[in-house]
Amino acid sequence: MFGAKNMIYKYGELKDKGLDNYNISKKVENKELYKIEKGLYSDTEKYNHLEYIVKKYSNTIFTSESAFFYLGLTDVIPNKYFLATPNNVSKIKNEKVEQIFMANHLFEIGKSQVNYNNVQINIYNKERMLIELIRNKNTFAFDYYKEIINNYREIVDEIDMSLLADYLECFANGKNIFEIIHREVF
Repeated sequence: MFGAKNMIYKYGELKDKGLDNYNISKKVENKELYKIEKGLYSDTEKYNHLEYIVKKYSNTIFTSESAFFYLGLTDVIPNKYFLATPNNVSKIKNEKVEQIFMANHLFEIGKSQVNYNNVQINIYNKERMLIELIRNKNTFAFDYYKEIINNYREIVDEIDMSLLADYLECFANGKNIFEIIHREVF
């Protein structure tokens, strides 16, 4: 219909492609489009749930267990999608999403994009996730934490130290976090 198969579209994207309400309804009726929920459509009956999450919550950033998994720092598949949002947004009402409220001034720090199984996702980069790992150390199981630390040790040459230092300046306890990172990883 629009090029690549197995795509999810927001209502606005369909409008941008020249479809009005009538044409969208006709395509749904003819099974050329499938309505997932209000404002979200798929060109196939079965759709990629990760792509659905990315489209539905487009102003979020993957963090925590999701980010560690998508960045290849663990092989533990998270049981929820861990999404960071600024403090001042509404609560996400989805049982498959674990929303992590982030201070507004920290929200964008380390935001990057990766392609995971042909889905472009907003995700914190490895430097930011190293900071998040240390900041939230006590919320993770010890074995899980050690696995990720060990995987960081394997890629220590890939970590941009000047970027890490820039990020740490934004955190109130950045100096302490750096000391722990230095002790645990380097």
